[in-house]
Amino acid sequence: MLQSALEPAAPVTTNQNLRAYGYLLITTLCFGMNANFGKLAVGEISPMLMVALRWVGTISLLLVFFRRPFIRDWPVLRQHWPILVLMGMLGMTAFNALFYVAAHTTSALNMGILQGSIPMFVLVGAVFLLKAPIRLLQVLGIVVTMIGVIIATVGGDLERLAALAFQRGDLLMILACILYAGYSLMLRRCPPVDPLALFTLFALGALAAALPLPFIEAAMGRLQWPTPFGWVLVVLVTIFPSFLAQVFFIKGVSIIGPGRAGIFFNLIPIFAAVIAVLFLGERFYLFHAVALALVLGGIGLSEWAKRHEE
Repeated sequence: MLQSALEPAAPVTTNQNLRAYGYLLITTLCFGMNANFGKLAVGEISPMLMVALRWVGTISLLLVFFRRPFIRDWPVLRQHWPILVLMGMLGMTAFNALFYVAAHTTSALNMGILQGSIPMFVLVGAVFLLKAPIRLLQVLGIVVTMIGVIIATVGGDLERLAALAFQRGDLLMILACILYAGYSLMLRRCPPVDPLALFTLFALGALAAALPLPFIEAAMGRLQWPTPFGWVLVVLVTIFPSFLAQVFFIKGVSIIGPGRAGIFFNLIPIFAAVIAVLFLGERFYLFHAVALALVLGGIGLSEWAKRHEE
């Protein structure tokens, strides 16, 4: 078993908490951007080619700017490379590939609701696999944030929720969320190395898993080479959700752990909606404000319960 490198070794100070919150807010903002990039990419580039190119770009950035930490820590990483490469394959490439495939057989409404289940899977995994303690208020906080996510994704019309029917794509989304939750939990069992070195190995695993995908897409007759705007989207996806978000997520987990970090994923649909309003011209309704208040309130409640436990 890998040593716990990203697990807090001592009680977390107020400044450390604030720094972790900043990291995780940037993470979820970048993932919220990714949802909008995905909408813009329709007709500009095929999805599996996007997955592969984003990791080619990310690896390029890591090797150009941060190869020294990777080279320095390689002797330690080499001892655990199979599990770390697998983490990159499952938590980064498999999640995104399943996400895009699921979009073909389920609605965006279902996908938004199911993506909000990641914190629940993280919490359940932390309790049953890592024997992490849990308080009733933490559970209540997650329930409140889940209600906010549901309100946001059904557009404030709860009758639409009752009409949902689960399809093959819904099952794929659930599997994708479980994989990312597992990746989040496994971060606590990583070797004590620089987070950038760790992420570089994750990204290499993600690239290894992503490279065959465009060839499969081509064999199915669905490959679309990027348009000029498609290349712009590849660059944006590489910098924000693939590079910055992943690095900051690792840093946030290293401070407060996956159980507390996971609940911030409920902000992703909110950020996605705000970005859509500001940059894609979509309207902001009362239910958006209600959902935002519930999500932020739920995160605050869960954080208050955890901090008073320490």
